[in-house]
Amino acid sequence: MKAYLSVFRMRWRMELQYRGAVVGGIICQVFFGLILIALYRALYQTRPQAMPIESVTTYVWLQQAFFRMLLASDGDLLDKIRTGSIAYDLCRPLQLYGYYYVRIMAQKLVGSLMRATPMLVFASLLPKGWGIQAPVSLAAFLVALMGLLLGLLCVCALENITMAFTMRTLDSRGVQAMLNLLMMTLSGNILPLTLFPDSWQKVITLLPYAQLLDAPIRLYSGQWPLTEAPRVLLTQCVWTLLLIGLGLLLWRQNQKRLIIQGG
Repeated sequence: MKAYLSVFRMRWRMELQYRGAVVGGIICQVFFGLILIALYRALYQTRPQAMPIESVTTYVWLQQAFFRMLLASDGDLLDKIRTGSIAYDLCRPLQLYGYYYVRIMAQKLVGSLMRATPMLVFASLLPKGWGIQAPVSLAAFLVALMGLLLGLLCVCALENITMAFTMRTLDSRGVQAMLNLLMMTLSGNILPLTLFPDSWQKVITLLPYAQLLDAPIRLYSGQWPLTEAPRVLLTQCVWTLLLIGLGLLLWRQNQKRLIIQGG
């Protein structure tokens, strides 16, 4: 366990060095957040929806604030797979899946925190109908934090499954593009899942992508009452364990058939 904590700390410190990228990411996400809110406000003026515009703007800002959690990937691992230098990692006295799971978790966590904090402060200063609302209660806020942590564990498991397929194809672009499309659409980043038809929501809210950010946001905003929190958190736990189990299986199979060329 100490070894994994050391890996987490090293990756954490490495991510803290990319301050210029953080500033650029904040500016980009604030810009897109404002554009999306302007589009939704225009939509509401012509065709009001059941969901209040204040809830929509809150949903948009939380999605944009934690955008890094969804799409960050371990570029070092991709390079090692392509070049064959992953052989050196096989010599480490660590379980390879756990080693890279901890690395990607540190990368996503520190990247999200560095971007989300100033963005949410900015969003809280905007006028009503443009900014972010406060949580409905302290209990809802704490439950949403738990859901966000479970969403982080779930998305890290998805990322490692992508890497497992990359080990077989040696090219992450196809798998990564498909995963990103599904993640952006079914996590609510492109369009809040609360605006989908009710018949669709019965299915998409049970998929693993909805557990990443949609579930915590609904708990935060009170769209799902606290009585629903045990069910939501249990669903997140089940998906996380299933995806970690699948990832472990794929990584072990890859290690048995891994062929490294070069010299």
